[in-house]
Amino acid sequence: MEKIYDGKRPVKLGTEKYPAVVRVKTEKRLKEVTAVFEENGWKYEIELEPDKPEDINDLELLLNPPKTVMVENKVGRNEPCPCGSGKKYKKCCGA
Repeated sequence: MEKIYDGKRPVKLGTEKYPAVVRVKTEKRLKEVTAVFEENGWKYEIELEPDKPEDINDLELLLNPPKTVMVENKVGRNEPCPCGSGKKYKKCCGA
């Protein structure tokens, strides 16, 4: 099924509507992760499951949010070449 844009903003991770969900193995790790969430004021749900692997992806996303990528403008074929030769791009570096 194809997803259609509904015009609503996505809910931010770590809020009341979209709490971060993490899974830890030990009580000690539970306390460490809880302290990080409390320190930053994020909403969270922590599952203590010793028999399953640890999953702290949501916490890592909150601590290291993805950076916006800036794309450079492409050089048009008939624009001056950025190498500084004075020639058109298509006759210099664009060949």
